[in-house]
Amino acid sequence: MGRYRFFSKLTKCVAFALVFGVVGGTAFSGANYFLADHLTGKVTEDISEEVDTSKIQPASTSATTKSTDISGIVEGAMPSVVAITSMTQQEIRSFFGQGQTIESESSGSGILVNEDESYLYIATNNHVVQGASALTVQFADDSTAPATVRGTDSTSDLAVVQVDLSDLTEETKQAIQIAAIGDSDAVSVGDAAIAIGNALGYGQSVTTGVISALGREVTFQDETTSQTISSRLIQTDAAINPGNSGGALLNADGKVIGINSSKYSDTDVEGMGFAIPMETAQPILEDLIANGKTTTTGTPYLGIYGVDVTEEVSGQYQMPKGVYVAQVVKGSGAETAGIIAGNIITKIDDQEVVSMEELKSCISEYKVGDTVTLTVKIANNGSYLEKEVAVTLTGQNS
Repeated sequence: MGRYRFFSKLTKCVAFALVFGVVGGTAFSGANYFLADHLTGKVTEDISEEVDTSKIQPASTSATTKSTDISGIVEGAMPSVVAITSMTQQEIRSFFGQGQTIESESSGSGILVNEDESYLYIATNNHVVQGASALTVQFADDSTAPATVRGTDSTSDLAVVQVDLSDLTEETKQAIQIAAIGDSDAVSVGDAAIAIGNALGYGQSVTTGVISALGREVTFQDETTSQTISSRLIQTDAAINPGNSGGALLNADGKVIGINSSKYSDTDVEGMGFAIPMETAQPILEDLIANGKTTTTGTPYLGIYGVDVTEEVSGQYQMPKGVYVAQVVKGSGAETAGIIAGNIITKIDDQEVVSMEELKSCISEYKVGDTVTLTVKIANNGSYLEKEVAVTLTGQNS
């Protein structure tokens, strides 16, 4: 990333939601009580959609403006951009052990970047596909096909999903095309930018703007995993809307120079969207396509949504003090080890924990792949049984 120009560091930390930048379709009734203190905060709305100023004319001295027609650029690029629908399953339980599994639908975007004899490969953001139990891709001709995750890299917030070519009709194959990749190193501040993506899950739409800064160091933190990711990104003032995550940021030639990734959200801030430069993304995407791997580097995490069982709550509900497991992340170390919603974590190895913050702090002292021993209390007919569970810590999406 040293190839990029350095500007002032963005010091504020932007928080990822569980499905950052994607549009969630199901409300989790009853979950707010358990998750409010741990899943809220300043959240970034993902991925920006930007409309280009590819042929923007300077303002004339007569104060009149000339409209810019970018329809040709958009028409050429639209067949390379797709909408991605992700289905996730999450279990919600009350303090008394009652619960249900809720299926949630969310939307993001993707870019067609490669194909071989068997598959079509689509670049997107890791957070678009994180925890997905099923993925569906919608193409420019409105046809759809099932997709699977080829590989992910949580440290760069990148992922590749694949679609079996046998699931596509000949008409769809003729309607789509692999994206033309531009040189993000050649971008200058003030250049026109066009963003295409699945805004609000309504389907593909376009916004325009300019490149407002390069090499912006932005730090994101997933509130559910505590994983911190720092990246040097392209900053743009184009309009950004939820659902654009994984969509294309184009230059005036209609070539992809970035993968839309996030928006800075603050009442005092307007027009600060970010995209992963293609010079950063391309080697990672090529590696994921070639090796089909899921990375396990980065900050380790347990994979739960936790709520503090305070002294007051403990006394009121006759519960052990600790961290109440309100939800378990699918595919995480916690799920693999058998931790379920309703368990109460009281220790990690020999250290007592009485809050989610303490648990996160303890986890941060380990590495991905380390095994820890959790002491959990399990509700049993009005009382609690104690059990030790060995959990192997994973990366964000391993």
